[in-house]
Amino acid sequence: MTETYPPEINGVAMTLGQIVAALQARGHAVQLVRPRQASDPAAPPVNGVEQTLVTGLPIPGYADLRLGLPAKRRLLRLWSCKRPDLVHIATEGPLGWSALSAARQLAIPVVAGFHTNFHRYSRHYGLGWLQPAIHGYLRHFHNRAQLTLVPTETLRQELAAVRYRNLAVMARGVDTGLFRPERRQTALRQAWGAGENDLVVAYVGRLAPEKNLPLLLRAFAAMRQVRPDARLVLVGDGPSRAALAAKHPELIFCGARTGEDLAAHYASADCFLLPSLTETFGNVLLEAMASGLAVLGFDYAAAAEHIVPGGNGLTVPYGDEVAFIEQATRLAQQPQTLRALGQAARATALGLSWDSVFNRLEGYYRQLVVKPA
Repeated sequence: MTETYPPEINGVAMTLGQIVAALQARGHAVQLVRPRQASDPAAPPVNGVEQTLVTGLPIPGYADLRLGLPAKRRLLRLWSCKRPDLVHIATEGPLGWSALSAARQLAIPVVAGFHTNFHRYSRHYGLGWLQPAIHGYLRHFHNRAQLTLVPTETLRQELAAVRYRNLAVMARGVDTGLFRPERRQTALRQAWGAGENDLVVAYVGRLAPEKNLPLLLRAFAAMRQVRPDARLVLVGDGPSRAALAAKHPELIFCGARTGEDLAAHYASADCFLLPSLTETFGNVLLEAMASGLAVLGFDYAAAAEHIVPGGNGLTVPYGDEVAFIEQATRLAQQPQTLRALGQAARATALGLSWDSVFNRLEGYYRQLVVKPA
């Protein structure tokens, strides 16, 4: 059960698409429950996945997504007639709560995914006063599941410290066949106004308040002081795009990209900055590393798990924006260091296969099906 799924573009949708494809490849039947989007006149199977579409409402600030409305009665009827062995709930909204309640009533084991720091997002939309209530709801939700999967050991420890129970780590992988340095395109760089030896700085992700984009702009301004040839390429879309484009016409806005096109945008850059302080994991960081880019981020989530500072990338203490700008400037000043970090990042990514992730997930599923809590 999920509120978002490909072809929607975000980390949760991408991860779930990978999970579903892997389960099918391993011979498991998958039933997908999600909100109906504007482009969904019916609910035909997609790549062999049986779909149940429910009513949804637009999410403020995320016009391309829908918040699923409660559907417990429908799910009880569906699962009474065609009982699943296990229910995996990816998002914790009203539809997720309905799925949780229906599964518990039918004694079906539940796995919940902790994909998004909604309690951290709230302060970026003028709802910081709701943060304790959101955190309390999320904890209550996840503690009713037999298992909650988180992407990093650090997050597991953080949630356990605030009384989340039944936590386990399901890491993230990266498709190193898709994201690779060989996707670099001279023609694409020329379209950005960059020569082969000019510096192209990339950001990939939503253009939204919670992504800390003002820091990205300050860091790039500092980089441009020492490298006037630098270009900042932003790949993605979101509610902040129009205002950013109006205020900063010198920046390159590429919109949302997918597949080989996205991979080419990564590989055609030279370094990658991730200024966000609200990531649950940050799949884009691994994609940038697999593409052979020098990466810079705060020391948490994916960066804390996979970056060896000075070895295969750079990190700074969480929230230290001065240090972030200093390290971004260092990347701009030291082309040899930038290239060496990018090569080491690629080597690290080659060891982060999705297969090992899916082996662990399948093991969790089997444990719950055999001996549900």
